[in-house]
Amino acid sequence: MTESVRTFRHVVRVMDTDEEFTCGEDEFILDAMIHARTGPVRHGCCGGGCGICRMKVERGSIFAAKRMSREHISPTDLEDGIVLLCCVQPRGEVLLARV
Repeated sequence: MTESVRTFRHVVRVMDTDEEFTCGEDEFILDAMIHARTGPVRHGCCGGGCGICRMKVERGSIFAAKRMSREHISPTDLEDGIVLLCCVQPRGEVLLARV
């Protein structure tokens, strides 16, 4: 018998456009945004190195599953909620804003 693994999905909303989409806990927010064809974010490398997908987490909980380049995200940025969407996964409902 095969066990099925259930992934929690969370709503991600973008303040600037009032768009929303869902994203699984095992999915990067940028990937879900691209799949939903929504959001104001351009993207480049999708690996944390280019910094194009910088946004601020205004509210909600995220998990940094990939390392973000210090060239684009400083420790102060992280404290202020600024992240690279290609490196983070939601852990609840998330509200994003452009930086």
